[in-house]
Amino acid sequence: MCGIIGYIGNREATDVLIDGLKRLEYRGYDSAGIAVLNGHGIEVERAEGKLSHLEAKIHKHKPKGHIGIGHTRWATHGVPSERNAHPHHVEDVVVVHNGIIENYSQLRKELIQKGCHFKSETDTEIFCHLINEELKKTKEIQKAIANALKKVRGAYAIVVLYAKEPHKLYVAKLGSPLVLGFGKKENFVASDVPALLPYTREVAYLEDGEFAVVSDGSLNVVDSHGHPVTKKKTHIAWDALMAEKGGYKHFMLKEIFEQPRVVEQTIMGRIQLGSTQLTLEGIPKLFGATGFPFKQVAILACGTSWHAGMVAKYWFEQLARVPTTVHLASEFRYANPLIDSKTLVISISQSGETADTLAATQLAKQKKAKVLAICNVLGSSLTRASNATLYTHAGPEIGVASTKAFVSQMTVLYLLTLEMASRKKIMSKEELLTKMEEIRKLPQNLETVLQKADAIKKIAKECVNASHFLFIARGLQYPVALEGALKLKEISYVHAEGFAAGELKHGPIALVDKGVPVVALIPPSETYEKILSNVEEVKARGAFVIAVGEKGDEELEEKADAVIGLPKTVYSLTPILYAVPLQLFAYYIADFKGTDVDQPRNLAKSVTVE
Repeated sequence: MCGIIGYIGNREATDVLIDGLKRLEYRGYDSAGIAVLNGHGIEVERAEGKLSHLEAKIHKHKPKGHIGIGHTRWATHGVPSERNAHPHHVEDVVVVHNGIIENYSQLRKELIQKGCHFKSETDTEIFCHLINEELKKTKEIQKAIANALKKVRGAYAIVVLYAKEPHKLYVAKLGSPLVLGFGKKENFVASDVPALLPYTREVAYLEDGEFAVVSDGSLNVVDSHGHPVTKKKTHIAWDALMAEKGGYKHFMLKEIFEQPRVVEQTIMGRIQLGSTQLTLEGIPKLFGATGFPFKQVAILACGTSWHAGMVAKYWFEQLARVPTTVHLASEFRYANPLIDSKTLVISISQSGETADTLAATQLAKQKKAKVLAICNVLGSSLTRASNATLYTHAGPEIGVASTKAFVSQMTVLYLLTLEMASRKKIMSKEELLTKMEEIRKLPQNLETVLQKADAIKKIAKECVNASHFLFIARGLQYPVALEGALKLKEISYVHAEGFAAGELKHGPIALVDKGVPVVALIPPSETYEKILSNVEEVKARGAFVIAVGEKGDEELEEKADAVIGLPKTVYSLTPILYAVPLQLFAYYIADFKGTDVDQPRNLAKSVTVE
């Protein structure tokens, strides 16, 4: 999830590019760069870190020219550094790119065999070399780009600047957003609307497979078959801040609705249609070519990441038959844990900078354990301290209360479960294929869940004045109940607790009184009837029961006061789906109360001190 800006017109391109990148920095902030074309050629300037570092670099020598491209990066391939920053260039071809190239490794090997020399670790540089190689066969840059794109598998939004065509930008997309902006004797392209608002409110959204040629006086678009497309203009009425939020009221709500795409990006390139082979970076080196070399797994995490780890414990033990413990990182350090070289430690952190998780990871390494990081930030402290890393590809998460990071962590951990089960030969090929097919359905199922937003909003409005809430569940859903309670506490400042439903009669049921909202997670499972009995117990004591279960469950409709019906999926994947309505429920409660949803009191996004 990176920021792209392109400009052609009469203004100084550098000014437009830097201004546009400032408005896109929420999309990525580990490096930035611009490329400007003038009468002397293409001038490229890049810098690691926030955009201010790039501004300082070009302060005394600002690239001159009226056409250029810029990029602010959220790393996926290659650590944050100047050489990995965009734009990337090979001879006369300069490219900025957002997305993930699935067959990056294969293409890189092929290009190296042809004599191509790579200057970075990024997948983006692949485009530069592919286009340059195609230009050796055809002198037409548009045809060369089209031919290069046919060799790429994955998601991309690219803008190409070609030194020999000084009056045009070439633009294409598949799976990643790009917006065209219409001006007077100037035109624009960007990955998101905020970059365009100071210059134009008239935009058009490029669709998958479309290709655009942008000049100062025209925007010509063709479809994947080369047929001309007339783009319908959209007038943007949002202010700049609302535009950053994609029209949503808060970043948290935007990030909740990004989750189908986030899950798609997280699984992209890791599973292949019709194959049981998983491609998980770093795992072959950590595990070996075959088998699973560890006797146990210990998971380290804090907060929301700890809940993801608790879900993973169920998966690892039930599906892969690997003994697993889950530890709060802050407690692990003082427990003299029983781990050794036969222990796989999995450290989970969205930021990769959580102080307690880092300290616990160092302790695990001292005890000779191997460490696998689950992280969203490439090049973070945790990833550098670990033996291998599985990235979540959630993009920057601006809202303090984690949503898409949680869902993407669970998605990666589920893929890891299947890898372990496959290596241990716990699952048959048929069972693995079935589970992979269900993973492929996750983005669409999440879209269906999000269609329940208005119904969830109405339920939240009924509960907004409640002073405390209970969340109950069993098995795989129990950590999700804990997460639902945590979300509500974080952003609405009301008391909420999650419980294993079987424990109600051991004390927590004393909290149930008339009108107390009880959120019950009840997917079809072997404990279905038991948790229905728990629902009846709290109903008998006056609770207002909100049931989250499978769509069309008539028994839930009969017993609960409100029901959120979700799409059918395999039981093992229900935590990923069932987390989302709880995020929405917490969001709407907080919004009705008027709290600061994106920056709740007393909380920070990354806890970098103990």
